[in-house]
Amino acid sequence: MEAETHSPRPGGEKVLLFGGTFDPPHNGHVHFLKSAIRAARPDRVVVMPACIPPHKAASATPAALRLAMCECFRPLFPALEVSDWEIRQGGKSYTIDTVKMLEEKYPGASVYLCVGSDMLTTFTEWRNWQELLRRTTLVAQSREEGDMPALRAAARALEAEGGRVLFTDAPALPLASTDLRAHRRDLSLVPGAARRVIEENQLYER
Repeated sequence: MEAETHSPRPGGEKVLLFGGTFDPPHNGHVHFLKSAIRAARPDRVVVMPACIPPHKAASATPAALRLAMCECFRPLFPALEVSDWEIRQGGKSYTIDTVKMLEEKYPGASVYLCVGSDMLTTFTEWRNWQELLRRTTLVAQSREEGDMPALRAAARALEAEGGRVLFTDAPALPLASTDLRAHRRDLSLVPGAARRVIEENQLYER
């Protein structure tokens, strides 16, 4: 599970995919992405706001504003793209479709997929999860204190299916967008660029 054991395809590059609803993006997201970059050592990073996540209700925040808030990630890596591809597709956003798009856009690339702890333990519920497991290397991180035993067990089960799971070495930083939407006073936990979008558009006000 060490970074050195996951090499890109010959002649290709490493593309790190960081997806989510990002409603809003917060310091926990920043913490995870920084850690994933250190672990995967990608050549490029793609931040991909979902249109409608399959496992959640559609966001009430306009997609254009969620996309604008994701500009807060740009300072984290020189070759970082904030993509509206899933938003432009409309409907539910399935990661397998996004990975195939990235493989076509970057021929020969190895796709590294960021997955939070809740995503890792439910990975077998994703659409075409076995194909997705073959096409990507998962980059996982603890989200809550004490969840590592369950994450290691989930990783072993996926590796038994032929998967590759890389853990970051960063400690958990428990934060949830749901809580930030409910308690707007906690916007100190949101990066400045995203916070400006929230304030200018009066998002999450009761």
